[in-house]
Amino acid sequence: MTSRTGAPVVVGVDGSGSALEAVRVAAREAADRHRPLRVVHAFGWPLLGTPLGPVPVVCGDDAVRAAAQRTVDEAVEEAAKVAPEVPVTGRLCDGGPTAVLVRESRDAALLVLGHRGLGGFAELLIGSVTVQVTAHADCPVLVVRGEARADGPVVVGVDGSALSTEALGFAFAEAAQRDTRLVAVHAWLYPTAVGPGDIVPMAYDPQELRAEEERVLAESLAGFAERYPQVPVSTKLVAAPAARALVEESTDAQLTVLGAHGRGGLAGALLGSVSHALLHHARSPLAIVRHRRDLGRR
Repeated sequence: MTSRTGAPVVVGVDGSGSALEAVRVAAREAADRHRPLRVVHAFGWPLLGTPLGPVPVVCGDDAVRAAAQRTVDEAVEEAAKVAPEVPVTGRLCDGGPTAVLVRESRDAALLVLGHRGLGGFAELLIGSVTVQVTAHADCPVLVVRGEARADGPVVVGVDGSALSTEALGFAFAEAAQRDTRLVAVHAWLYPTAVGPGDIVPMAYDPQELRAEEERVLAESLAGFAERYPQVPVSTKLVAAPAARALVEESTDAQLTVLGAHGRGGLAGALLGSVSHALLHHARSPLAIVRHRRDLGRR
């Protein structure tokens, strides 16, 4: 029997249906990676931030904590149904969801989050919590959104940046594990003036510009084909905004992968505009990669 040890797959839950779907996905990811699964719920007071109407009884902290523990227990049970071979633990953590999930990511192989939550605390997804967690997590974050499908390629955004290379490594590993092809998408735009002080060349050769972008794409892929010879690779060079191109490509993907920010963003940005747009509009599950973690599937 294969040992299931090492860095766990971590999934955040909040009692919503979306979170339970994230648990199912996380359980399958843990099974594929031969890793344990940790179910995490952030406990705070009050847990709910939306009005629920008159409350006949004022519940004490113990009652609310017990309800939160039931959320964890139900999620653990759901994970066991999906992947009974995976060791699953539940953790009820004091604190806000962003701080708790970022802390949990420090020793995780993968952090899985659902797409939508409840109100208040469970603005978990998609909202400020998701954006903050994705921007600060110390492991790749898988956001379960769009249509889950077993077919279709792994799509990855490529822009030549260091984090794009990290995303490529993650995407190739995913494609190999899923026994599917990889589509590397590089989107670019002809230079245009966006302000009165901008300087754009008086003349430029569109073919030369396209050739330069082809070079960026080819150099980004160099080495990965040799490392993953079993993965069929196709490339797409698209003259369009990156967010729009990747949202369109995500329609038929079983997974879309992106670096947290790329060469087009501010150097200090933790989450780029393209990543932010995909968090809200991707039509498939989305993996955001920030750091290289030697915590592969095996």
